[in-house]
Amino acid sequence: MTWHLPDPDTQPEFYADVPMKRLAAWVVDTVIILAFSLLATVLTVFVGLLFFPVLVLMIGFVYRTATLAAGSATWGMRLMAIEMRTLRGEKFDLLMAAIHTLGYTVSFAVIFVQAISVILMMTSSRGQGLSDLVLGTVAVNRRAAR
Repeated sequence: MTWHLPDPDTQPEFYADVPMKRLAAWVVDTVIILAFSLLATVLTVFVGLLFFPVLVLMIGFVYRTATLAAGSATWGMRLMAIEMRTLRGEKFDLLMAAIHTLGYTVSFAVIFVQAISVILMMTSSRGQGLSDLVLGTVAVNRRAAR
């Protein structure tokens, strides 16, 4: 497997503070998803309250997939100046965005898998979570990537 990503030893600026930026981006994205979910609940004349967790899951999946496909970063990631890249160093397309979002959703649903993912993000040289390692994706600092 050939990686076309910056080497964390020779180009550490690509990975500097990425795990903490991902956490901050996740908080921003969660607030955005909750806001969209509350708006959808109001627009459905509060019928959305009957299945609110499913509504949040669906809106979150669409939000993450759409924003990752549009710019290889969610709005929270853009705010934190990070973006996702593939094994070849390319930005995400719609398929990769959907697969990455599915991996994120599965890892988030299984607490043990999420714990492993967080530990990997904090300890791996590229700051990759479990789904990142499986897919060969990585989050990098946007300014360094230009």
